Amino acid sequence: MAGRRNWTRERLVEGVRGGDPRAVARAISLVENSDPLAAELVRELYPSTGRAYAVGVTGPPGVGKSSLIAALLPHVRAQGLSVGVVSVDPSSPFSQGALLGDRIRLADHFLDPEVFIRSMGTRGHLGGLAEATLQAVLLLDAAGKDVVFVETVGTGQSEVEVIGIADTVLLVLMPGSDDSIQALKAGIMEIPDVIAVNKMDNPAAKTMLTEVRSILALDPDRAWRPPIVLTEAARGQNLEQLWKEIGAHRTFLEQDGRLEERRRRNLAQEVFAVASARAKTHLERAVSDDAELRRVLDSVQRRELDPLSAVHEILDKVFHIDDGAASG
Repeated sequence: MAGRRNWTRERLVEGVRGGDPRAVARAISLVENSDPLAAELVRELYPSTGRAYAVGVTGPPGVGKSSLIAALLPHVRAQGLSVGVVSVDPSSPFSQGALLGDRIRLADHFLDPEVFIRSMGTRGHLGGLAEATLQAVLLLDAAGKDVVFVETVGTGQSEVEVIGIADTVLLVLMPGSDDSIQALKAGIMEIPDVIAVNKMDNPAAKTMLTEVRSILALDPDRAWRPPIVLTEAARGQNLEQLWKEIGAHRTFLEQDGRLEERRRRNLAQEVFAVASARAKTHLERAVSDDAELRRVLDSVQRRELDPLSAVHEILDKVFHIDDGAASG
């Protein structure tokens, strides 16, 4: 069996390029496990990427993101497009704990050879969630997927970095999720490109629609005005309209080079995010393994050395960086 034999780098590269789901699954497992072969694969396949359209789907836990993606898939497939789904939301039915109805809705997609669904966790990856997810999306891109959905919870620095991969960001809200409204008002959540208010039958749905509109009106100079769509994933209501709005945002980006500009900015941000995560991991290990650096921290804790001087000493010792913080 191909799944049981040892995958060589050459066989994996050929398999991913050919869209073999077993090769893609194996490659993503290598990414999750920080296997050195994963970096070699991404390095070799990277020139073949840049064709897939990435849609980030974010929002609080329990608002129905995975159900919404599952309901959108038939509309995407009806256009003859192949799809990849990467779920990094631990509360998502793509990951675990799917209700029976969710399993039934997802069953057809798992059997569709043009749909690849994968749930991911951090699993101690050296560069964190952002790096693992970025590599998984690149692998699905190299495998020829036309559209890649990235599902994540809309809170925390890691999740913001993950959504930075997306060409279009879809924010899913649910009536009664007041924390989401407060987060939007405070600017904690990046203003999305498209908004879905799911569970539209809830009496509070139209109230939330009005509130979100008022928040968006605070930024009248924005070139793209994010549309808001009332949806009901369980019954498939307004999903065609939602997919049209995502397509309209893509058309907007493809005008005047905006898509290329956004991708260049996103990739630069990802490089810095992954570099920062790796540097932090390396720094923590270095301090933990070095008695002299541990003494520097102890001095700060005893208030014998100020924090900025400690930073200067640690950076100088670990990275040979003289940041000038303690000069003079």
